[in-house]
Amino acid sequence: MLVRRETPDDIDAIRAVTAAAFRSAAHSAPPVDDSGEPGEATLVSWLRADPGWIPELSLVAVDGETVVGHVVCTRAYVDDRPALGLGPVSVLPDQQSSGVGSALMHAVLGAADAMDESLVGLLGEPAYYRRFGFVPASTIGIAAPDPAWGDYFQARTLTAYDGTTGSFRYAQPFDRLSP
Repeated sequence: MLVRRETPDDIDAIRAVTAAAFRSAAHSAPPVDDSGEPGEATLVSWLRADPGWIPELSLVAVDGETVVGHVVCTRAYVDDRPALGLGPVSVLPDQQSSGVGSALMHAVLGAADAMDESLVGLLGEPAYYRRFGFVPASTIGIAAPDPAWGDYFQARTLTAYDGTTGSFRYAQPFDRLSP
């Protein structure tokens, strides 16, 4: 398996991987278009068209010529300070629990750190994301976009973190998903 930046040739495969990964997920977003695919599949397309898109932080895991996973970070903010919003993270169902997701997470966090980003926020399962250094965002003074998310909204500080606190705001396309 190789982790690399996405290319234009990967776009359809990324959508298929994201749809497959979230199709049976307990907390996936409902479809937002006529495709019937989980909202996360459309979200990636919306993010790609948004000014908050950071091409260097859209990574795929490939096995041979097949895209088996994808992760993306986009521009987010803590109050008016730049941060990153991570997600979605997608792995083909038959590749889950094989290290693909971990490889993608390590790669995107390393790339973000190398780019002098300061903080990454995400909504996800604390038991899973803890292994990558994420903590409940509230413990470092970062307020979730939705207070009901509680400890599921997490943050990971990077080398350039300067102690910024405040309210987290994802890239605008996240607001288009139904709660």
